[in-house]
Amino acid sequence: MYKADLARMSEKIHTFATFGDAGHGGITRYSLSPEAQQARAYFQKRMESIGATIETDDFACMYATIPGSDPDAKRIVMASHCDSVKNGGNYDGILGVIGAMEVLEAVVADGIPHKHPLTAMIWTNEEGSLYPPALLGSGAICNPYLPEAIGKNFKEEDMLASKSVLDKTTTFAEALEASGYKGARENRINPDQYKAMFEIHIEQGPILEEAGLDVGVVSCVLGMFNVRVRFYGQAAHAGTFPMAYRQDALYAASKALIYLHDEIDKLDRPELVYTTGEVSIHPCVHTVIPDYVDFSLDVRHEDPELLAEVLKIVNSLADQEWAKCRCEIAPQWNRDTVYFDKTLVGYVKEAAEELGCKHQYINSGAGHDAQFAAYMLPTTMIFASSEKGLSHCEPEHTSDETCTEAVSVMLNAVLKCDAE
Repeated sequence: MYKADLARMSEKIHTFATFGDAGHGGITRYSLSPEAQQARAYFQKRMESIGATIETDDFACMYATIPGSDPDAKRIVMASHCDSVKNGGNYDGILGVIGAMEVLEAVVADGIPHKHPLTAMIWTNEEGSLYPPALLGSGAICNPYLPEAIGKNFKEEDMLASKSVLDKTTTFAEALEASGYKGARENRINPDQYKAMFEIHIEQGPILEEAGLDVGVVSCVLGMFNVRVRFYGQAAHAGTFPMAYRQDALYAASKALIYLHDEIDKLDRPELVYTTGEVSIHPCVHTVIPDYVDFSLDVRHEDPELLAEVLKIVNSLADQEWAKCRCEIAPQWNRDTVYFDKTLVGYVKEAAEELGCKHQYINSGAGHDAQFAAYMLPTTMIFASSEKGLSHCEPEHTSDETCTEAVSVMLNAVLKCDAE
């Protein structure tokens, strides 16, 4: 069994943390920003130093490849993203890039024999923090292989037209042209030239740490649906309109949200998660009764039948009157549970066992580029335990030792795939 090098891993982890350092222990590194370009330049410099060939595709995804003994063999790729959310952490996404780099560095440094070319890849714009939506790059590149219900939300022309959330003007296409990293369409990852894809990631939750484990063998990305729940009332003066006559949309929404929690919790499925993370209110003036409120509802679980039960509860809101207000349900999008390739999952499990790594099977509640790649070629993921389960925030942390152990699992799983 081979192992990743702790010193090399630490050097990469702490160097990448300087690109977009927000001054509070985390980073803000939007896709194709100057900070992201610093990360890409470091990736390129380090990979070229071990003899890797660098390519970019038309969505600025980067590929660093070392040859195998068989020039006709398909590539095995390890991939993730280097962009972050605003005031995010130093591990989400970038650990997968660091891990991919480390696999190539370990193979070269230790002279590990392998048949297939090995590629470390950076997906462009996974977070969608500056140019929405999330998974923009993988959604566009994998689009021909995605189910129609998902693919329609990631059409290439729509992704290129996405506008910056900061200046509301610059398009993603313009940012690609200005980045200096836009390459050729024929360089895109594809099933004809690639055999399999691995993605390593921090867990972003507390399950592994709570179990005293270091590594998760990921079997799937959970299915989910997202809706907007909208309430229509009547605006009036806050000081002169009697309470008994009001149609307060915010009060209606609050009653409905409590109802949702009560009814969904009656299903008694503790592994089911649902979240209201965004609320809009109109006119949002302290002297006016709100006449319109909507909130998001994000629901995730592996079982499509359970998701259907929850959706039935959600849709029932529209059949009721809430504090004299009308309710409307507006579906936004949904995804099926994406199961990873069983053979690759088996390689990860075997590698963890052979290394004596404390591990378990685990699902991913978060979306990743790997879920779209899985429609295109055999794919799987590996999780490294997250301290306190924190992610998408500056305290996000996973020890260098745990990161290195997880990458060692990926290294040996990739070699098992190579030896197939």
